[in-house]
Amino acid sequence: MGLNNQHRWKVLAAGVSANVSFSCVVGGVPATAVYLRSTYHLSNSELGLALGILGLGIAVSEIPWGLLTDRWGDRPVLLTGLLSVALSLLILAAFSAHTLTVQGLCLGLFATGLLGSSVNGASGRAIMLWFQERERGLAMSIRQTAVPTGYALGAVLLPWLAHRYGFSIVFGTAAALCLLCSGLVWLWIHEPNLTQPKTEIPRLSPLRDKQVWRAVLAISVLCAPQFAVLTYAGVFFHDALGLSVTTVSLVLVLIQIGAVIGRLWSGHWTDRLNNRRAYLKGCALFCAAAFAGLSIAASVLETPSLLASIALPLAVILAGIVVSIWHGVAYAELATLAGAQRSGTALSMGNSGVFLGLFLTPIAASATISHWGWATLWALCALCGLIAARLFAQALVKVTALTPVNTQKA
Repeated sequence: MGLNNQHRWKVLAAGVSANVSFSCVVGGVPATAVYLRSTYHLSNSELGLALGILGLGIAVSEIPWGLLTDRWGDRPVLLTGLLSVALSLLILAAFSAHTLTVQGLCLGLFATGLLGSSVNGASGRAIMLWFQERERGLAMSIRQTAVPTGYALGAVLLPWLAHRYGFSIVFGTAAALCLLCSGLVWLWIHEPNLTQPKTEIPRLSPLRDKQVWRAVLAISVLCAPQFAVLTYAGVFFHDALGLSVTTVSLVLVLIQIGAVIGRLWSGHWTDRLNNRRAYLKGCALFCAAAFAGLSIAASVLETPSLLASIALPLAVILAGIVVSIWHGVAYAELATLAGAQRSGTALSMGNSGVFLGLFLTPIAASATISHWGWATLWALCALCGLIAARLFAQALVKVTALTPVNTQKA
């Protein structure tokens, strides 16, 4: 019998919970953008910096956390990350009770990203070790549903908390969630016991592998449109259409629900048909088409109207879902390129590029909106889809399947 069928799902559940807790912060803080701007008296440029600085903290720390994960294992890295990010959020909560400066806010969010990025590579490596090749697409997609699930939870919960109770409660609640999920990591995540010598094909270090870097760049570029929706869809609906915060939160939640369903379907479908490469290229092209349509709609429907209030949210929902469903498949293929034992580094490389995009996208989006308007922003998102399709075609042309991972006694 293969890997322990019962315990591997507990490992997956603990990894998902860790990602949900941190994704709630990553997705929930941008959803509070309107309240963040008014509470801390931020200009649009300061708002863009505050929304992006969390991603910068994640980007600069991903690879070090990934290297530590491959060396130490998933459990110590996840526990260190979750407990330290909870402490960072509690400090933010304590100072938010008083007048928190823009610099203090940005520093706290940067530290949160720096520490919380540990959950990304570590939980992905655990899946590569506990699940066999034919199941990794679905398992990684289930793990990746934690991101939109956390975003949806954050989009619903954090703006409501910010409006009713202020940002001390926002940060305190996020810290409590991280502490709760660290308990599941303590109970369930550990290294599998191998009963055979390693049979995995020797590979270059992911840091020296050009194919891995191409895949990383493709993932990073294709995440930019997703972050544009995540960070500025709320501002778009509020400023351009005059929609209420409740309506905006509902739209963001619908996007994340669609992303969860789409990721599960993608992982199962590509595992069954063994077509991850073709799927990723096709998905990038479909993203380009969806955002091109949104750009045209935003250009035609420039003034607020009943038609604009219906058509534009629907277009954003479609584009937002399409650009959010491919992640599990891409990360499974990226880890396959690197090999299970080095997958922590490879996944962290991917996440580093992704969250560098989270830092740069709000800044670039703010400048684009100020100079050229919303239609241009969505057109640039379509261009990202085309670039990503080309990079996927180059990166995944010579993927070699891994030898099945070693088994343990049931």
